[in-house]
Amino acid sequence: MKVSDFEYHLPESLIASEPLPRRTDSRLLVVDRDTGALADRDFPAIVDFLGPGDLLVLNDTRVLPARLFGHKATGGAVEVLLERVLNEREALAQIRASKTPKAGTRLHLEGGLGVEVTQRDGDFFRLCFEGTEPLPVLLERHGHMPLPPYIKRPDTHADRERYQTVFADKPGAVAAPTAGLHFDPSLLQTLENRGVELARLTLHVGAGTFQPVRSETVEDHEMHAEWVSVPASVCDAVARTRARGGRVVAVGTTVVRSLETAALGGELAPFEGETDIYIYPGYEFRVVDALITNFHLPGSTLVMLVSALAGRESILAAYRHAVERQYRFFSYGDAMLIMADTTTVAP
Repeated sequence: MKVSDFEYHLPESLIASEPLPRRTDSRLLVVDRDTGALADRDFPAIVDFLGPGDLLVLNDTRVLPARLFGHKATGGAVEVLLERVLNEREALAQIRASKTPKAGTRLHLEGGLGVEVTQRDGDFFRLCFEGTEPLPVLLERHGHMPLPPYIKRPDTHADRERYQTVFADKPGAVAAPTAGLHFDPSLLQTLENRGVELARLTLHVGAGTFQPVRSETVEDHEMHAEWVSVPASVCDAVARTRARGGRVVAVGTTVVRSLETAALGGELAPFEGETDIYIYPGYEFRVVDALITNFHLPGSTLVMLVSALAGRESILAAYRHAVERQYRFFSYGDAMLIMADTTTVAP
């Protein structure tokens, strides 16, 4: 397969650069994964498609204020985007500067933060932060929210809350699991009242999620690795769902990748560690039945993932429909629900 097979035309005007006033104001495009049939709804209508016995799986990662600005000792401007916090003093990061920094380079960042570049690690740099305070504390005080590169504005104070899900709990991500941004506490409670079970796992989304596919063929691409934790409680919830005939509904592609990683041995089992699972058409899903997701970048691995669930032609048709109906795209944009038998709406 060619990467170009997963491209689509997107007017730049449809890229959402600001969140809507309320999380649940988003629209919802419902895609039947068997027939390709489409339905336009508002996001709160998600309650009509989920019912007693279903399981909604959430990613409870919390986005770190992981972007820092400053300069090198020589005076050149630098921008640092953390990829992963390694411990209380060290992190892996991308560095944007006029010249690639070498090991031993000192950086002076906002808030008087002193940082040393200790080594190069592939596309990333290993950094050591000076001082006695833990790195997460320093980031909360001096860092900026790492809005995606297609949002071409500085972050604001409002992004500190809106670029997090309401169930964000475990700090470690540098990008939000954006499908979860559409839920507020009231909507989650409504789903629980309808008999939908909720479960949580953690995948710390890395900056690699925005890296373009550089190969011409799908199969030649190498995925970036991210840290994931699928606890026993999630495995037990999936087992209960299967026993009662319910559906496992993933909130976001990060949840899909987490669950499917934990089932690579053949059966779903607790898992903690790195995953670089790569899902594209031809993949056989072991756990996930349905998916709530945002609209993804043309030619991205995430478009490939949703195509694996619903079929490439159906997904591209859905994206063309979304463009025609002027849905809002990407992180602060609207949502899509992919599931089978969408004509059967729960009472």
